Amino acid sequence: MHKNFFVLVLFLLVSNLYSQNFVTVKGKIIDDLSKLPLESATVYLTSKKDSTVIDYTISEKNGNFEIRTRKNAQPLILKVSFLGYENYSKEISSINDNQELGLINLKEGGTNLDEVVVKGEAPPIRIKNDTLEFDAASFKVGADSNVEKLLKQLPGVEISPEGKITVNGKEVNQILVNGKPFFGKDGKIATQNLPAEIIEKIQVVDTKTKAEELSGETASGEEKTINLTIQEDKNKGFFGKIMGGYGSDERYESSLLLNWFKGEQKISVLASANNINSVGFSMNEIFDNMGGGRNMSVYSSDDGSFGINGMNFGGSNGLTTSNLVGVNYADKWFKKVDVNNNYFFTNAETDNVSRSSRTNLLPNETTFTESNSTSNRIGNSHNLTFNFEIKLDSTATIYLEPKFVKSLNKDRFISNQETRNQSNVLSNESASNSFSDVDDTSFENSIYYYKSFKKKERGLSLSLNNEHKKSSTFSNLNSSTFYYLTGEPDDIRNQNVFRERDFNKVETDIRFAEPITDSLKVSIGSQFTYYASKDSDATFDFDDISGSYNEFNAPLSNEIHSNVLKIYPSARLSWTKKKFRGGFGGGPEFVTFKNQSDYLAVTTQLNKNYVFPKASANLSYTISKTKSIYANYNFRMELPQANQFLPVENLSNPLNTLVGNGDLNPTQQHSLYTNFNNYDWQSRSGFFFYGGMTMSKDQIVSSTVFDESFRAQTTYENVDKGLNSYMGFSWSKSFKKEKRNLRISTGLDSGYNINQGLTNAELYEAKGWRLEPRLNLNWSIEELITIAPSYSYTFNSTDFKNYVIENANNFVHKFKLEFTSYWPKKVVFGNDFGYTYNSNIADGFQKDFYLWNTSLGYNFYKDRLLAKVKVYDVLNQNVGVRRTITPTAITDSENIVLQQYVMFSLTYKLDKFGGKKDKEGGMFFLD
Repeated sequence: MHKNFFVLVLFLLVSNLYSQNFVTVKGKIIDDLSKLPLESATVYLTSKKDSTVIDYTISEKNGNFEIRTRKNAQPLILKVSFLGYENYSKEISSINDNQELGLINLKEGGTNLDEVVVKGEAPPIRIKNDTLEFDAASFKVGADSNVEKLLKQLPGVEISPEGKITVNGKEVNQILVNGKPFFGKDGKIATQNLPAEIIEKIQVVDTKTKAEELSGETASGEEKTINLTIQEDKNKGFFGKIMGGYGSDERYESSLLLNWFKGEQKISVLASANNINSVGFSMNEIFDNMGGGRNMSVYSSDDGSFGINGMNFGGSNGLTTSNLVGVNYADKWFKKVDVNNNYFFTNAETDNVSRSSRTNLLPNETTFTESNSTSNRIGNSHNLTFNFEIKLDSTATIYLEPKFVKSLNKDRFISNQETRNQSNVLSNESASNSFSDVDDTSFENSIYYYKSFKKKERGLSLSLNNEHKKSSTFSNLNSSTFYYLTGEPDDIRNQNVFRERDFNKVETDIRFAEPITDSLKVSIGSQFTYYASKDSDATFDFDDISGSYNEFNAPLSNEIHSNVLKIYPSARLSWTKKKFRGGFGGGPEFVTFKNQSDYLAVTTQLNKNYVFPKASANLSYTISKTKSIYANYNFRMELPQANQFLPVENLSNPLNTLVGNGDLNPTQQHSLYTNFNNYDWQSRSGFFFYGGMTMSKDQIVSSTVFDESFRAQTTYENVDKGLNSYMGFSWSKSFKKEKRNLRISTGLDSGYNINQGLTNAELYEAKGWRLEPRLNLNWSIEELITIAPSYSYTFNSTDFKNYVIENANNFVHKFKLEFTSYWPKKVVFGNDFGYTYNSNIADGFQKDFYLWNTSLGYNFYKDRLLAKVKVYDVLNQNVGVRRTITPTAITDSENIVLQQYVMFSLTYKLDKFGGKKDKEGGMFFLD
């Protein structure tokens, strides 16, 4: 009791001391003539010394405003801005106590002097309903800066070393240019390549789904969208970059990005070609497209894969040579149709050499598998996406988004492996050589329609989504598998396999919304979902007599059909208040599940009918201007896959035979997520906490039985429980003094999961947990130097119950140091140094490695040319080793990775805006 009382007193004392650092500035905004209150006027405090924005707010319906800000002994200026009125300003010598400013009168319009309107200064920040708008001209950046550097100057905007953008602590997941995506909604190409000087405004809004956007509903999520609007006189022009480089070991890179703007019309072309595991067009001034450099997290990953606009290119491991061409076209047709279309062509070839050492965990023993493989993949892909938003009239809008993808891949895979038991006796060994030709085609289309009525918030929405996918695979397989501890015969194969996969899905949703009060709305509707799949394998063995593949292999051939029909009528109640928004919805889901298999001349049908409950809820509460809480919950039922359900033997893997289980139950899933955000942009500090979990009942798991030769028979079973949970926090603080900046950020990510499984008919349980603390520092002197060290520690541990081992764990140290110098003028010198250590790696694998990349660039010819030399992996230490711990195995693997090379490159920038052109060489440039 005394202890709790002491804690309470201490908490109140700390809270009181904290609150004493803040004061309030109050007042009321009214029209000078009518004396009526003005709602949504922007009120902000700036430093008299350098016009830095200190704090801001907007006036309420009654014209009242209140700014809660930190005490400040320096002279400040209070400014008020409202569209159609003259700006108001008042100097305040200091703010050490609460201020009551009384009535503030705003006068209408500008002042006419001989038909010339004298306008007041634009406020650096304006709030319009749910939109936070920054005036780009109020935030100074250096010449030739890109949009990313402009964003870093905005109050409340943070860009992490990994490239993640947040506004007031909320993550930005979409960036638009003039309201339209620019080569994908993630906007990385726009922020890194658009010049800052063409931007007029930066608008920040809550990210909405297309249905929420068309209906005008409040966003249900917490992410933010940034919209970059281009200055009217700059919205007609041409700009871009061309880069090419060549280096040691025949390494090369090239990229091109050209943009043409004319009002609503925008045409952009990008292209790249390289053999350094890169998407090829970040064109960062320090490391360009260097894999493992500081921009790696934007487009690529440690394993060599990379992506853009939701598409992944290259292989998951190994060395990739890639070529890419993309076109983006945006326009407005007939003043009613907004258009945004993308086309990408990609070509990539990936080579890899891999080896692994796996400890197989069985209930009463362990076995050990060693494997080696080489692979090659050559692929071509066409990706075409259209977006049309059509304003039928002032009350109705229709949106269409068709997407077509065509890809062709040729794969070659050679492998061999052997497994030994706990006594080091050889149990089995195998070797295989396969070639596959894969033809994938997919078409997806989304149609949304929304109709509003005279009564506010009343509306009707319709949606139709369809998806059609077809995959045809031809494979030639030569393999031999030998079993040493059992009497079964060896498995020798020389086969052609023809595999067809077809998937079709149609989903419709109709919903009617009716307001109950100004803040309460109910919607009723129904969702209809139907999808059908067909999987067929036809296998033919080689006939020595005829010399052809004409012997049909029935045990290795089958056909599976699956159809699912879901009807989900539901109701949803939504609340929207000034500081609170939330909603709850649910209803019954009627499911028809039909499955059929044809195997060994036997047709099997398994059909089920279900009625499932389904529910979702979300809640968002704004505690204050800097603090907010968000939470959501979902409950749903997951059906088993057809191959898990039907009793068809899959013998394609000689070491593991799979067969379904017709007695499986659907899986129940409860998902919960919550976060707390506290970001005070005035002090440039923020705290973010998140947590969530998914709990499963009747989770479907593999049940595997091994014989003495470690040959597996696998089926599927339901287990009682499954849990996947996660939790973490981050804290950051920035200090700025003149041109010096220091940013400190720290955080912790963690997870805890429970998995059950069946091995050799025995139920085991694995409880795993993960801790990952991290620390990042960034110290810089503007346009002179940046030093950014970072460190992270990851610890993984798994405790087993009813298993051969009781615990398995490993930890990873990662340290990185980024150093960039902009001195002397026109010279950019960059270094990235990293060290990684992974414990418990098996013998024969390297536990640690260093990766040091360096770059030296020089700008000349009016800063339009950039010559650069880069060295990747200076110490020639890079390795691709990783350890993976699962409930059934501990695996150490190594893949080939990109290693040391030197690259010389030249980048050329060209641009023209507003009809201006450079006198030199006839090229068009920005003056």
